[in-house]
Amino acid sequence: MSSKTLGQISKEGLWVNNPALVQLLGLCPLLAVTGTVVNAIGLGLATMLVLVGSNLSVSLVRNYVPSAVRLPAFVMIIASFVTCTELLMQAYTYELYTVLGIFIPLIVTNCAILGRADAFAAKNPIIPSVVDGFMMALGFAVVLIILGAMREVIGQGTLFADMDLLLGEAASDWKIEVFKDYPDFLFAILPPGAFVGMGLLIAIKNVIDKNIEERAARAKEPVQAGSKRVRVTGKIS
Repeated sequence: MSSKTLGQISKEGLWVNNPALVQLLGLCPLLAVTGTVVNAIGLGLATMLVLVGSNLSVSLVRNYVPSAVRLPAFVMIIASFVTCTELLMQAYTYELYTVLGIFIPLIVTNCAILGRADAFAAKNPIIPSVVDGFMMALGFAVVLIILGAMREVIGQGTLFADMDLLLGEAASDWKIEVFKDYPDFLFAILPPGAFVGMGLLIAIKNVIDKNIEERAARAKEPVQAGSKRVRVTGKIS
């Protein structure tokens, strides 16, 4: 039984132990396909489907798989969900599937997914494992989307371009031109720009964590006698 509450599991997935910002896992697809928001959302949803499904399945069979073959068994489970995800994308979002290319099948080798299966789902019941998979995937997807938005705005001067690849014709006019007549900034579109953006996001998280720690430390400092005075005016009857 997990010693952590569902709230603690959620906080770890979204912030404290975020797979992209803290564990630095899954960086290859993250840096490669986050040129636009729609690519980031597509990869984020695919990763979420695989991570939640694999955590659920691994938790279900954890007491029946010998430890000697647990990793090959986990890889087979993950590969099955990746295949299902591929088929779903080919059926409903084929153009986006072709844009994301090799990085959809490569979800099988994503260390964040195999790591959660072995480190958490293999040792915990179903509900904590599903919550852990969902929150880890959500934390990963949020970083993907923020980085994708940064690169799209800086690189192309637009936001939400080509959303119809994921959501159909209803989203074809969602494109926002942040800057009119913007000359493309190739550095932001290419992987080197992704490295810079990723480093900026990690630095922002570290600054926020440091401020939180300093506030917590100040809150724990004992109040010295005489440091504060209580003024009483009037007379209490």
